[in-house]
Amino acid sequence: MLPASLLQTAFESLLAVSLPDPARRKTSPRLPEIGEDLAAISATILTKNSAAHLGEVLAALAWCDEVVVLDTGSTDTTAEIARSFPNVSWHVLQGTFPGFGRAHRHAVTLAKHDWILSIDSDEVVSPLLAAEIMTLRKDERTVYSIPFENYFNGRHITSCGWAPDRHERLFNRRATNFCTSDLHERVQTQALAVQPLREPIRHYSYTRADDFLRKMTAYSGLFRDQHRGVRPSSPVRAASRSGWAFLKSYVLQRGCLQGYEGFLISSYKAQTVFWKYILLYEANARRSK
Repeated sequence: MLPASLLQTAFESLLAVSLPDPARRKTSPRLPEIGEDLAAISATILTKNSAAHLGEVLAALAWCDEVVVLDTGSTDTTAEIARSFPNVSWHVLQGTFPGFGRAHRHAVTLAKHDWILSIDSDEVVSPLLAAEIMTLRKDERTVYSIPFENYFNGRHITSCGWAPDRHERLFNRRATNFCTSDLHERVQTQALAVQPLREPIRHYSYTRADDFLRKMTAYSGLFRDQHRGVRPSSPVRAASRSGWAFLKSYVLQRGCLQGYEGFLISSYKAQTVFWKYILLYEANARRSK
C-alpha cells in the first residue's frame, strides 16, 4: 500500500487540479488520518491497441497502489506506454480471447489487493472521483457504481441513451466478481448492496467514425458467438430491431438534438443491431444443417 504521506500529496494534487476555487476546497473531502481504514486498491484494465488514451488513463490512476494491465493482443505502442508508469504491472493474455467477462475475471486474479477498481482503456477517472474513492469508507458487502460522462468527436453526449449512464466498477473480490458473459459483462451484485458514487469517469469510447465500424464488427461477432443456437434470429427480425433502435435513439432519446453526433450515434446503434442479428441468423442456419 502507498505510504500515507504519498497518498496525502496525491490527494492534495488532485484537489488542486479539480478545485481551483479556495472556497470549494474548504468543503472538499478529507483524506483519512493514519490509523484509519484506508484500503489499498488495485485498478484493472484490459487493453488492445489502446495507445490513443492509455497515457491519460494511467496518469489518472497514479494514486492507486497498483494498476494491472492485461493486454489481449496489442500491436501498437500500448506496452511501452503502460510500462512507463511505476505502479503498472504488465501482463499478456495467453491463447484465444475468452470474452470480456472471463478476461476481466482473469485480470482480477492478477491483482495484489482485494479492492478492485475496473477501468477500461478509454476511461479517465476524474480527479474528484479519485478523491471520493480515496476517502470512501468501503464496505466489503457493497458494490460501488460510478456515473459516466460519454464523449464522441470531442463532444459530451447527453442524449441517444448515453446519459444518464452509470456502471458498477468498484468492488471487493472476496464478495463478488464479473459475470462470465462474452459481451455486456457486469459486476455481479446479487445479495449485495449497491452504492452510487457522485463523481464521474470520462469515457472516450469513440473518437472517429471508423471507431464505430471497428467496434460494430467486434461486438456483432461476440453477440453471434454468445447466442448461437440459443436465441432465434431472421432477416425480418434484424431489420425491425434495427429500425426500432434508430427510432429509439434519435427520437425518443433525443439524439436529434445533438446534430451530426446524435445522427451518427443513432445510425451506429441501428447498424450494430442489424448486423449482429444477421450474423446470428447465418450462424444458426449453419448449425441446423
